[in-house]
Amino acid sequence: MMSLNSSSFVKNSISGVSRTQSQSLRLSVRRPVVVGMLNANGRSERKVGVSVDSAVKEVNAPVAIEVDDSDRNEPTAVVGGGVEDVYGEDSATEDQFITPWFVSVASGYSLLRDPHHNKGLAFTEKERDAHYLRGLLPPVVVNHDLQVKKMLHNIRQYQIPLQKYQAMMDLQERNERLFYKLLIENVEELLPIVYTPTVGEACQKYGSIFKNPQGLFISLKDKGKILEILKNWPQKKIQVIVVTDGERILGLGDLGCQGMGIPVGKLSLYTALGGVRPSACLPITIDVGTNNEKMLNDEFYIGLRQRRASGQEYAELMNEFMSAVKQNYGEKVLIQFEDFANHNAFDLLEKYRTTHLVFNDDIQGTASVVLAGLISALKLVGGSLADHRFLFLGAGEAGTGIAELIALEISKQTNAPLEETRKKVWLVDSKGLIVRSRLDSLQHFKKPWAHDHEPVNEFLDAIKTIRPTVLIGSSGAGQTFTKEVVETMSSFNEKPVILALSNPTSQSECTAEQAYTWSEGRAIFASGSPFDPVEYNGKIHVSGQANNAYIFPGFGLGLIISGAIRVHDDMLLAASEALAEQVTQEHFDKGLIYPPFTSIRKISAHIAAKVAAKAYELGLASRLPQPENLVAYAESCMYSPKYRSYR
Repeated sequence: MMSLNSSSFVKNSISGVSRTQSQSLRLSVRRPVVVGMLNANGRSERKVGVSVDSAVKEVNAPVAIEVDDSDRNEPTAVVGGGVEDVYGEDSATEDQFITPWFVSVASGYSLLRDPHHNKGLAFTEKERDAHYLRGLLPPVVVNHDLQVKKMLHNIRQYQIPLQKYQAMMDLQERNERLFYKLLIENVEELLPIVYTPTVGEACQKYGSIFKNPQGLFISLKDKGKILEILKNWPQKKIQVIVVTDGERILGLGDLGCQGMGIPVGKLSLYTALGGVRPSACLPITIDVGTNNEKMLNDEFYIGLRQRRASGQEYAELMNEFMSAVKQNYGEKVLIQFEDFANHNAFDLLEKYRTTHLVFNDDIQGTASVVLAGLISALKLVGGSLADHRFLFLGAGEAGTGIAELIALEISKQTNAPLEETRKKVWLVDSKGLIVRSRLDSLQHFKKPWAHDHEPVNEFLDAIKTIRPTVLIGSSGAGQTFTKEVVETMSSFNEKPVILALSNPTSQSECTAEQAYTWSEGRAIFASGSPFDPVEYNGKIHVSGQANNAYIFPGFGLGLIISGAIRVHDDMLLAASEALAEQVTQEHFDKGLIYPPFTSIRKISAHIAAKVAAKAYELGLASRLPQPENLVAYAESCMYSPKYRSYR
């Protein structure tokens, strides 16, 4: 930030013109304006109608300055011809040093380019006069609803999902409240655009479509400077950080720095679905390189062009990051780990869960939303969780996270030891069924699932041997639930529960149409990516989407409103139960085990209330006293995209 004082401003001029020229200029404020600047303490200040004289005398005073040449007969010529280049923008000034400085004026042209306050054609006549917008907009005044209708119409004109994604991101950077109103009111249509599955393609092509940075990029080059980088972010009261290192983006693998699309998308959902203020959200990418040769050879790649760092170098960078976040934002900032590879995801969660407010959506969020679906499915298939057998294809962070939460819920319901309830859950990885004879060669997070059983190498053989009632896919490998797999499940289950959770759509273990057709319409099916309704034998089957977006926005809101300082597994169970409670008989009649996204903000408020209540119960809440009605309190804390009136 450049201070406006007599030595740096008057003597050196506005932006690099010569001292002689700057002294000949008459600087004036031609009208009162609202001005915002940061003072020496980093605090925002606002003043009306300040003068240049006071700005020169007071180092930190905000000021709006214009060059007034109205008393001159002709413009002054400079080298190269043309008019006087006050702002150093002509070729004649290319070799001169200039100082970039920031003055935020809450009026006129700059107001139309401030996404946090821009209202576009919705500015009223009075606002246009008060904020010097007259002539900068067409004369028509439209309301917020008509703006939403227009934007939705425009987005629907695009046939390619990535084009719709880019249109939505452009809107977010232009008019924040319009973006969120559009998303909230059309969430079922637009959720697949701003998040899975389209966000996966956006990350793959992020270097080509990258326009404006929407978060912080921290790389290996920044070691020792991370706290300083965090202070560069303009918003200071951050409540939620979503961070990735880009090594395991959805089912697409290592996308390096271009994984930034995931934190940006997740935080858009935190606001739209969970009501967390946009200014309180911070997307961060930790760039430690990539092992993706295609990325390294792509001329448009925006990250470090080196092989991915690991070991001590990686650990030291992450430790500095975690320490800096806590130092800069305090004890109660939620740090959500997103799309880290298995070997780092589990280690980071285990290392920091006792010292920071951390949450891994791939491990814990996925587990919570799947458990909610299973609790709901019991209304359709009967019995309790303890009465069922669960078989997973995939034993990574998602699979083992879901398995652990299922075992915890069964333990809670039956009072049986966790070691016993884990025996209800079986996992298959790339080498076959996880059994005790493989114990020595297993990664540490797989070892709890090594049960006594003879080795089984093939997935289909594991199904025939274990005879599960619930089949869960978290492998990231598409079309692995083959026709024979689904038919086998249907042969010994009247209503087989089949969850194909891998994202994006191309990586789904099977489609909704395949599941219903191969099971003769008997399957209870849900997936990670959305599928259209399926007609089979004259009946319409509507599949549920086990989307983490059901859980993490409300979960995060619950942590925020309670001032939680740590995440406990019981909070995840509370979130699952709260989501399952939102499924009505009308939904069950359609075969759904999740409620529709149209009521997601109501759902998030109930989840937030249950999570907050658990935080208070466990003594982990710091916002005291506890509100009497947590649901109403959660709803009152949620961000509204409604336009504010300006004066």
